[in-house]
Amino acid sequence: MSTEVKDFSLVNGDSMGTLENIQKEINKCKCQHEALLKEHDIIKDAIENNKSFAKKFQQRIEDKKNYLEVDNKKRTESLEKEQEKLSTSQKEQERLRTDIMRMKEELESVEKKNDLLRQKTEISTAVPEKKVVFKGKTEEGAQCQSFDVKPRIVYPMEGGTALITFEDEGVAQKVLSLKEHKVQLGECTINVQAQPIQFLVPAYIEMDTQICPHRILVSNLPNKVPEEKLLDKLNIHFAKKRNGGGDVDDIDMLHDSGTVVITFTENNVAKGLTDKLEHRVEIMKTETYKVKVTPFLNGEISQLQTGNSMCLRTVQLTGIPDIMELENLQDHLEIHFQKATNGGGEVESIIYNPIGHTTLAVFTEDPEDSQSV
Repeated sequence: MSTEVKDFSLVNGDSMGTLENIQKEINKCKCQHEALLKEHDIIKDAIENNKSFAKKFQQRIEDKKNYLEVDNKKRTESLEKEQEKLSTSQKEQERLRTDIMRMKEELESVEKKNDLLRQKTEISTAVPEKKVVFKGKTEEGAQCQSFDVKPRIVYPMEGGTALITFEDEGVAQKVLSLKEHKVQLGECTINVQAQPIQFLVPAYIEMDTQICPHRILVSNLPNKVPEEKLLDKLNIHFAKKRNGGGDVDDIDMLHDSGTVVITFTENNVAKGLTDKLEHRVEIMKTETYKVKVTPFLNGEISQLQTGNSMCLRTVQLTGIPDIMELENLQDHLEIHFQKATNGGGEVESIIYNPIGHTTLAVFTEDPEDSQSV
């Protein structure tokens, strides 16, 4: 009887191959597991990093939001302040515009008043050039103190000199060109020098004028009324309150202009009278006269420019000794300079001032001057 032998081993040849594959699969799975673990760690780190970045980004957003809120608040406050300033500026501008309009109106009113006053008080500042000549007139002492634009010059003569005026300007210039002249005085001869006469005269004058608050100037007065009576009538008229006047302190006649200056004790009287300009004053019992009342000006010279002016027909003779009587010596000088042979010509006037004497020669406007008016 045969006995069948059975194989009870757990793994046969085919099974060995399967185990190796399983082992490989296990190892492969282990590798994949390790790779997954690494990838998991990487993803975990990435998530953590993203969370951190998101947190920081969120913090930056909050910070930026807070900054923008603060900045917007500052901008709003600044804008409100600027709007307040603008509103204040607009109000100030409106106020200034109103002030400007008011000042323009006041300025126009003042300019109108100034134009009226300028017409009343216009003063020429340009002094016209005038030729002067000595005509033989003299004065004792400097008696002329007033300002006058008329060509009138008081010239102090030195001792031992003479002034001689020729009818012809050319003769005077010829005498000056010869310079030294020998004059025969009887048996002796004297040498005299001919010199030109030059004056330093005003060429341009500016005056600062101010209206006197308590004086008026009355003009357009009647000519045939005696001065004393005229002054009395003016005094009576302008002293009355009903005529706009007041207490009169002084009244003076200016003879050179034919006007009267009235001085009041109070300052406000003069302005009221000058505003009216024309007044009717009873000079005669049955007749009234229309007089003109204008402001009285106080003036000071603020600018004065001078220039040289030469006397073309008058010559000064110097170096004249005192050797004979005044009239005889003067006659000899006139005779000498009348002769054409001595370079002279027709003499209009002559004055001799001896040594030790003082004479004031008066030069007035030369009628021979073609430029004179």
